[in-house]
Amino acid sequence: MNSLRLLVLLSLVGCADRSPAVSTPAPTHFEQYRQQTLAQLERDRRFQSPDHALELEWNAPREWVAPTPNGHGVLLVHGLGDSPGSFSDIGAQLASQGYQVRTLLLPGHGTQPADMLDVHIDEWRSTVAQQVALLRQEVDQVYLGGFSTGANLVLEYAMDEPDIAGLLMFSPAFKARNRFIWLLPWLAQVKPWLRDPAGPRQQQTALRYQNVPTNGFAQFYRSSETVRDKLAAAPFERPVLVVSAAHDSVVDVQFVRDTFTKRFTHPDSRMIWYGDLPTPQHTQRLLVRSDHLPAERISQFSHMGVLFAPDNPLYGRNGSQPVCLNGQTDEDFQRCRAGAPLWYSAWGYREPGKVHARLTFNPYFDWQAQIMGQVMRAAQHRPCSERACPALGGEAAVNPGT
Repeated sequence: MNSLRLLVLLSLVGCADRSPAVSTPAPTHFEQYRQQTLAQLERDRRFQSPDHALELEWNAPREWVAPTPNGHGVLLVHGLGDSPGSFSDIGAQLASQGYQVRTLLLPGHGTQPADMLDVHIDEWRSTVAQQVALLRQEVDQVYLGGFSTGANLVLEYAMDEPDIAGLLMFSPAFKARNRFIWLLPWLAQVKPWLRDPAGPRQQQTALRYQNVPTNGFAQFYRSSETVRDKLAAAPFERPVLVVSAAHDSVVDVQFVRDTFTKRFTHPDSRMIWYGDLPTPQHTQRLLVRSDHLPAERISQFSHMGVLFAPDNPLYGRNGSQPVCLNGQTDEDFQRCRAGAPLWYSAWGYREPGKVHARLTFNPYFDWQAQIMGQVMRAAQHRPCSERACPALGGEAAVNPGT
């Protein structure tokens, strides 16, 4: 198996020295959990910049309290190698709509990539269950959201917990594009890293890992295998929002789209597809927007680009953290790092005369937030299995504007 191809395809990221495990008591409320996690990060994190406050804030769990609470809460779960800061814009948007919003930090994340060498998916599952239980104490209704591997984890949890009102899944990784992914649990036992952590490339940034141990990818595979098995056994009948990019370099998005059509059966569920599809495939449930936007210097959307608003100070149009590690030549990588004019794409896209960084912002963010809000409001009319739910109305649902 070509291990480098696996790394490129999964486009996630690793380190060498490992932090010793320190046990902490189970938190009884969210602020205790946040402070425990901050203490762990301050002790174990390999900081990447002089701005430790920024790194701690981006990697620590966070809560947004709605100005006008609606009594509902949302727990958001980040992806493999990523961090709670992935939801900095979506969390604020949900809070503005009345939701109490929280993020969590999955074990093995936020400190240094080597801390994922021995992590197991059951630890991730336990963290999700723990934080759902804490949120349930404070709100009447709980929604879950996740990015990539995080979307797998929240779907798996919700399949077994019928009181979860609905789901928000951004670039859900139900199936990887690489057909050799099933070998990773065995490969992890003999090859701890797909890319040498002592190599010249940066192992992590202030915001996320740039290298992930083989074991991390193996746990991702287990999450995807579990959700496929659960969906094969039963459909998911509550409202969901699925957001996918047609040129996602990580995920088999055709599988995700087929799964949405066949297994996410609620009439008010929506899938947003950033890319091209023949007009006959556009439906009220499947909403399509072009991902080729030359005026924005966007060649195509990426796996992570669906999460952030254009004005995000770190990942937006003029953000301070461009993702130059994008599968291009070493020369273009250095040009990106030196501040050359950039185009944006998914991992691995190349075009003569253009330097492509990863697309890390979504020019349709505000419209996407409208659709997200409509799906979540529909979830408040449950149980739909017992009676008809009102269909999402309004022009934005069928003919979305910019």
